[in-house]
Amino acid sequence: MRKIDAGAVMSGSNFNRFHMMVFLWCFFAIGFDGYEIAMFGVSLPKLMAEWHLSPVLAGAIGSYGLIGMMIGALIFSPLADKIGRKKVLVICMFLFSAFTFVSGFLHSPLLFTCSRFIASLGMGGLMPNVISLMTEFSPKKKRAIIVAAMYCGYSFGGIVASLVGIYLMPSYDWRILYWLGGIPLIALPFFLKQFPESLNFYIAKKQTMKVAEILNRVDPDGNYHENEDYQVELTQSKIKGFPVKKLFEQKRTFSTLSFWLAVFSCLLMVYGLNTWLPKIMQDIGFAAGSSLTFNVALYAGQIGGSLIGGYFADKIGHKRVLSSLYFLGILCFLFLGNVSNVFLLYVFVTLGGACTVGVQNIANPYISEYYPREIRATGIGWSLGIGRIGAILAPSLIGLLISFQIEPQKSFMAFAVPSLIGALAIIMIQEKYSSFDKHKVDRQDSAQLEVEL
Repeated sequence: MRKIDAGAVMSGSNFNRFHMMVFLWCFFAIGFDGYEIAMFGVSLPKLMAEWHLSPVLAGAIGSYGLIGMMIGALIFSPLADKIGRKKVLVICMFLFSAFTFVSGFLHSPLLFTCSRFIASLGMGGLMPNVISLMTEFSPKKKRAIIVAAMYCGYSFGGIVASLVGIYLMPSYDWRILYWLGGIPLIALPFFLKQFPESLNFYIAKKQTMKVAEILNRVDPDGNYHENEDYQVELTQSKIKGFPVKKLFEQKRTFSTLSFWLAVFSCLLMVYGLNTWLPKIMQDIGFAAGSSLTFNVALYAGQIGGSLIGGYFADKIGHKRVLSSLYFLGILCFLFLGNVSNVFLLYVFVTLGGACTVGVQNIANPYISEYYPREIRATGIGWSLGIGRIGAILAPSLIGLLISFQIEPQKSFMAFAVPSLIGALAIIMIQEKYSSFDKHKVDRQDSAQLEVEL
């Protein structure tokens, strides 16, 4: 009987049709996650006019939804490590698509906020599990760029929301944005049929036939069978106990807290821009349609930053790329608050996308791979969950700045502060205690690094 490390087989595989299927479904799911986030900012000027909302109240509605995202990330990430990530993804996709669709029929700000809160529970749980699964099912040598490309679905969804706002919202009102958010409900049966469960979950549950089926699709020449030893005992022993506690074991405490601070800073910038960029541009003097083209530039920058940054992360390391982008963000937001040339505004908004969501897209696989496989969903989930505090604060903080009637463009300069904090947090990460430190892994469990015959 062969003793096989399923994770090592996956890490050493070549990208094929199976990987592409997983990639496309993850891209689809995260795309609607990005769509859901962007559509609130796109619809915000209309909502404020129709319901006579002040900037502070409008920011509060956005913050309540982000509280739901934080709770969803904290609940669904550990739950996925227990019941399976595929099941949790189905639950999350149903929640955010069903209640987003319902939001398009509501006429009360209170009911709208409640519906958005429930939808946000699903959005918060979806993101870390998609990231964790895409990381697990990606070949090691191209993992950073694959995960970064997958996460571009988030920005693609934001572009779609902006285009819907430009071309359809004038004819169908803001509600069309929310009705289109129900599309994932139609796709759920196909997702259930095609999408695989986590290998680690199958191994822990001793479903070796499922493990063999996936490995034969990943490595057709491997000839894997259900009666082979896929290190079930090793995996089961590692997932016992409270997963969150393991984030602070084996000298990981300092790095875990640093990750949380970096994600907090990044998400504060991400959701501040996503929520208020169209409104700020309208206040500067741009027409409604023109203000949304800045949204397109922002999301295009997110895609470019993710792909280019992901490429260099594979070459020179995540830590160097992330800290460099954070420092670039400081300069970007300082200039953005002071330039008047329209072309330069588009340039710096595009760079702002690269230095916010682009940064987070590169950070996600870095955080996930820092931890051992059995707690990766918990590691990335809690990083995003705690980081959601920054996301929660962002809409209200920027709304408060706007209510002070400062020059709208000057509000961009506030984003330089979290960018500096994020850079310092990344610099403090202690990679020598990570799961991708070869010498540490070799000392602890050399069986995880090779297939034993």
